[in-house]
Amino acid sequence: MRQHDTLFIGGEWVAPAGTGTIDVISPHTEEVVGRVPDGTAADMDRAVAAAREAFDRGPWPRMTFAERAEVLGRLAEIYAARQNEMAELITEEMGCPITFSHLAQVPQPLGTLQFYAELGRTFAQEEQRPGMFGPTTVRREPVGVVAAVVPWNVPQLVAMTKIAPALLAGCTVVLKPAPETPLDAYPLAEMALEAGVPAGVLNIVAAGREAGEHLVSHPDVDKVAFTGSTAAGRRIASICGEQLKRVSLELGGKSAAIILDDADLASSMGMLGIASLLISGQACVAQTRILASRNRYDEVVEAVAGMVSGQQVGDPADPATGIGPLVARRQQDRVEGYIKIGMDEGAKLVVGGLDRPYDRGWYVAPTLFAGVSNDMRIAREEIFGPVLSVIPYEDEADAIRIANDSDYGLAGSVWTADTEHGMDVARQVRTGTYGVNCFTLEPNAPFGGYKSSGVGREMGPEGLTGYLEHKSIMRLG
Repeated sequence: MRQHDTLFIGGEWVAPAGTGTIDVISPHTEEVVGRVPDGTAADMDRAVAAAREAFDRGPWPRMTFAERAEVLGRLAEIYAARQNEMAELITEEMGCPITFSHLAQVPQPLGTLQFYAELGRTFAQEEQRPGMFGPTTVRREPVGVVAAVVPWNVPQLVAMTKIAPALLAGCTVVLKPAPETPLDAYPLAEMALEAGVPAGVLNIVAAGREAGEHLVSHPDVDKVAFTGSTAAGRRIASICGEQLKRVSLELGGKSAAIILDDADLASSMGMLGIASLLISGQACVAQTRILASRNRYDEVVEAVAGMVSGQQVGDPADPATGIGPLVARRQQDRVEGYIKIGMDEGAKLVVGGLDRPYDRGWYVAPTLFAGVSNDMRIAREEIFGPVLSVIPYEDEADAIRIANDSDYGLAGSVWTADTEHGMDVARQVRTGTYGVNCFTLEPNAPFGGYKSSGVGREMGPEGLTGYLEHKSIMRLG
């Protein structure tokens, strides 16, 4: 069992203020695989004080972008050398299939870190502009102390989409990992020390909701960067609104994959499986609404059913596994509840259902519904599990209307033989990220959502902007 008895605050491993602990339970075996301190409000106060001191008096905000990029580059080199360790750790603590951990759980955060290290080498802190009354200097300065609150499904990726741009900007950070996945944050702290990140610039305290709200509400925190549920995002937004505190929110989704009539179903199913079932469906970008024209509806249902039923369900440490367990028993109960809702709503169960694949572990059978209308709860609410719905449309305009008929606007895709036409469809769907015959995230491009899917953007140069204040300095003579 992996056991830690300290927190990472002020560049040191320190004893927690309380005696509470967080047990990390394997979703596959239901056994405790790790234990860490459960951070308290007092621990958050100490971490914020360390970050405040490092920002107000330390060297980090006063270094150039290029100097900070040099440190991020060293961190990226160290991170790259520990990829396998990190992938295995994430799979152990939250049940993500190991193949996907090696494919994305670790390479994506590494790519994000590498992108910001490279961006910082040429990023200008000041820009000169001619003005009506004389020259103007536009200066970019760090926003201050950042509270980064991250979820359990892609813990390192989400952490890095906040940490990398925040550190490049010159901010200091208090990272709160989710209580389900605190273990992967410990090697990250070790790597930051080895890379030469100054004391107090990165602080890590795993904790539950109460201590997390204390961190978000702390008057010495200048910005909150949150990824999680829309309900929690609304609560955080209200706190930040009261304090006029900077905030970025990456929240839920209910994304649609539009299958046009000219799509090659046989060649599309592999990538569609990734887009719709990644991390066993526990992904905010999962495209769980599959839109098919009435002309090919039965054919699409049959193809998707083959893809879903062909997923190997089992031990996440097995490279052949496509669907692992859900992260917790509560998540298993939630997803099974939605399967029952779909059956009660009159949707047709094609694959899967309520029979559990295994007696042990928090598994749910990959499930496909047909005969779904877009007003059903299984089509409107984020399930966060391996449950897909095929929804019929009349024509392309109707497909776009259905895709946009959602409280969310995070992701989506279109599947077609004509990629240029696919681009035309992409431009009409109101989501922050989109794919034509694929779905992925790029470190150099912004990620975020419309509507209830969030506020602000992460990754790309746009992600750096969220951690900067822009100051205009006018002068005469």
